[in-house]
Amino acid sequence: MFGRPNMAAPIVYPTKCNTQHFCHKTVVPHIHPSHTQNVNHHMYEHVHYYPHTESVANEVSHQHFNCGPGMPHPFPGR
Repeated sequence: MFGRPNMAAPIVYPTKCNTQHFCHKTVVPHIHPSHTQNVNHHMYEHVHYYPHTESVANEVSHQHFNCGPGMPHPFPGR
């Protein structure tokens, strides 16, 4: 009297879809190099001097004539 119960066909419901999100963080380094060059300029100023002096010379000439005794004649030969 107690036999196996009648088995009905199963009722299959649509599959319930669960979505799980996993976030994986990746760090991407961005390197922006910078450089400062300090340039020291050395200026040599070559200053040329040309000193100049000036002088004055005064020359004086003297002539001495020995004319002998007496005064000379204004017109020679007379």
